[in-house]
Amino acid sequence: MPALFIGHGSPMNTLELNGFTKGWRGVGKALPRPRAIVVVSAHWFFGATAVTAMEQPRTIHDFYGFPPELFAVEYPAPGAPDVAQEVVDTLAPVWCGLDRDQWGLDHGTWSVLAHMYPEADIPVVQLSINALKPLDYHVDVGRKLAPLRERDILLLASGNVVHNLRRVQWDKPDSAFDWAERFDDSARDQLRSNPAEVLKLVDHPDYALAVPTPDHFIPLLYIAGIAAESGEHMEPFLKGYSMGSLSMTCYSVGADLHCVETEGAAEIPEGIPPEKTNT
Repeated sequence: MPALFIGHGSPMNTLELNGFTKGWRGVGKALPRPRAIVVVSAHWFFGATAVTAMEQPRTIHDFYGFPPELFAVEYPAPGAPDVAQEVVDTLAPVWCGLDRDQWGLDHGTWSVLAHMYPEADIPVVQLSINALKPLDYHVDVGRKLAPLRERDILLLASGNVVHNLRRVQWDKPDSAFDWAERFDDSARDQLRSNPAEVLKLVDHPDYALAVPTPDHFIPLLYIAGIAAESGEHMEPFLKGYSMGSLSMTCYSVGADLHCVETEGAAEIPEGIPPEKTNT
């Protein structure tokens, strides 16, 4: 089973049919149907490693100020307590807790899966990002997750290679600052050549601008770890930008997907301050 990194951008992509969401739909149709999906989302970023283990995870609307239509979205995919236990067992001796009643599916997960698997009929569990751990921890956890691919489980990480909401430019809906393009291009070169050394990107001169906070960058590290463990490379299958300071680039491991440069990602509604977007 392939592994994917999706640049998810604004939650408004849930409601739009644009170049990126069309690409996500195409990928969902092209891949073999998974037994279950394990998602690492930028939006479950807290002080522990945990996996959702409830029978029916709730749809979490973890943002503010967006249109009512977005808050009305539900993604009623079933949970999979048995798959959650598989994750725990696979990660051992790394500790991972079973979350039976707290979290659910946040918009980093359902904004993408609503296009890839609109029937919401494949079991989904989320794995948290442990905010207390160093970056190399997340690469190592990705390596440990790699065997799940052999059990027909799709491993999907949702974030953004470049994610700087405070530098958003409304007049750049489909383009990027030069620093954002440089970092995105360097990430592509690193991941295509040697994903095991993904943390070399931390020394890139544009890293501080591209990654002012780690939450959206860290999901990429899980897929890099998976690729490193299997000896594969990460190949981009969608490439583009949104509002100057967001990369929408998506990567696959183990899938033969043609790379498309596209545009038209949904924007954050104008007037919402960065601290309330949580995109």
